[in-house]
Amino acid sequence: MNKQPEMSKQPEPTAQLEPSNPLKPFDAWNTMRDAKLKTWHMTRDISLETWSRLMIDLVNSEAYSQATSQWLDTYLTLSQPFQRVIETSMTHVLTRLNMPTSANVTSLAERLTNVEIRLDDLDAKLDDIQRAIQALAASNHAVDTPAKEVH
Repeated sequence: MNKQPEMSKQPEPTAQLEPSNPLKPFDAWNTMRDAKLKTWHMTRDISLETWSRLMIDLVNSEAYSQATSQWLDTYLTLSQPFQRVIETSMTHVLTRLNMPTSANVTSLAERLTNVEIRLDDLDAKLDDIQRAIQALAASNHAVDTPAKEVH
């Protein structure tokens, strides 16, 4: 009878437990690390998306709008006296240092704007005068040309 050689009945090692490449002994560890990182990234992305939706809903609510409005109104009301004190102190210091104050700079800017507007108006008027002179010269040239040809 045919006798086949008996094979050993030992279980074969699984690929998961055995490194796939003997030169890379940490492949299994790297695979587990990568899986954990992938899970962590998914968890992070889901939580950020949830927070994003919650914050958008909060900011777009009427209650948030009213609370922010009330807070800003209170802040501006309470900070106004401090701003006046700082403004007068700065004006005092800058005046003593012979430096321009914000009022001086604003006044100068307004004056320069007025000068610029007037220069633009003068430029437009000069353009009109130049066009009128050119039109007059062209009409005089047209009148003089036929008179010279008749003689």
